[in-house]
Amino acid sequence: MTDKKIFGVTALFNEPNAIISAARKVADAGFTKWDVNSPYPIHGIDKAMKMKPSKLGIVTLIFGLSGAVLALILMYWTMSVDYPMIIGGKPYFSLPAFIPVTFEVTVIMATLSTVVAMFAFFFGLPRNSHALHDTDYMKKVSRDHYGIVIEAIDPKFDEMATLQLLKDLKPITTEIIYHPEKENYPIFEPRFIALLVGVAVVVSIGTYLMLNKLVYIVPFDWMEKQAKVIPQSGSEFFADGRGMRLPVKGTVAKGFIPYPFEGETNPKEVLSNPYFPTKENLELGQRKYLTYCSPCHGNYGDGDSRLAGQFPNPPTLHSDRGRNFSDGMIYHIITVGQNVMPSYASQVTRDERWAIVNYIRALQRAKNATDADLKLVKAE
Repeated sequence: MTDKKIFGVTALFNEPNAIISAARKVADAGFTKWDVNSPYPIHGIDKAMKMKPSKLGIVTLIFGLSGAVLALILMYWTMSVDYPMIIGGKPYFSLPAFIPVTFEVTVIMATLSTVVAMFAFFFGLPRNSHALHDTDYMKKVSRDHYGIVIEAIDPKFDEMATLQLLKDLKPITTEIIYHPEKENYPIFEPRFIALLVGVAVVVSIGTYLMLNKLVYIVPFDWMEKQAKVIPQSGSEFFADGRGMRLPVKGTVAKGFIPYPFEGETNPKEVLSNPYFPTKENLELGQRKYLTYCSPCHGNYGDGDSRLAGQFPNPPTLHSDRGRNFSDGMIYHIITVGQNVMPSYASQVTRDERWAIVNYIRALQRAKNATDADLKLVKAE
């Protein structure tokens, strides 16, 4: 007899098939607190032990989805609420641009949570004072044997009955394992803590010296100095000292056709209007006309400037000359300018210019309605 507290009983086997058969019989006996130890994974042992599917995947799923949601919320808040920015014409919440970061955060959260949950909760680690440590049983199952251990905390455990059950399985040996008399936690010993501190100091100093001193011994600047021009900065390469350069004269963007009558005052030919005066097109033309044209030409094209005499008033758009202009000529004047009026090509896009042309035509027809127009209005 002994006063030591029993941990459990073990049995050793020589062959994988023997341990699978033994595991199946122990599981059939109704034990729940037991395990199989082997030097390598054994195919089919989980079925023999009647193991239920691991719940570790649930932890991975929950934290993975949480990472995805948190990443999207953070990027939405940062880019759409706290500091909204338009980048490359994209909307504030540009999901395709957020996918890489969302994917990375999902993977990191899922992986870290899986590792932490597996070791800290499912395995119960660290357990540096386990009863099986340094036993002959553990040394053999770590090398070339296969073993079963039934723990004393199992509800069906009875020392003699359990030991007899294992002996009936015809093992090489059986053994009763006791808890160690004194639990030893070397991680709290001063020598171990001093070792950790020493390693941290050496690694920190070594990393600092390597990244900040040693790498510069080699004649290489590690991209610290690059032959590039920072925006809004000067450059000694160009004679005028300017770093930001204008496009080469005659440069044409891909998919863009230059205006063919640039620089001409009265071109012999003009473009044809490619847009019908639909409701949407006229509404667009009205918005752009009131924004860019009405300050000088007036809200209805009468030439009654809203600038209180700051500039000479332009002629009315309802004169015979104005009404006889073709759509392409009005578009030309908006594009290149005429007399005092400057070009509005940089403020108004091509589509918006044609929409303004259609809206001007609507104003002209409203101010110079024919009998047919009046009859049409009455009929409506």
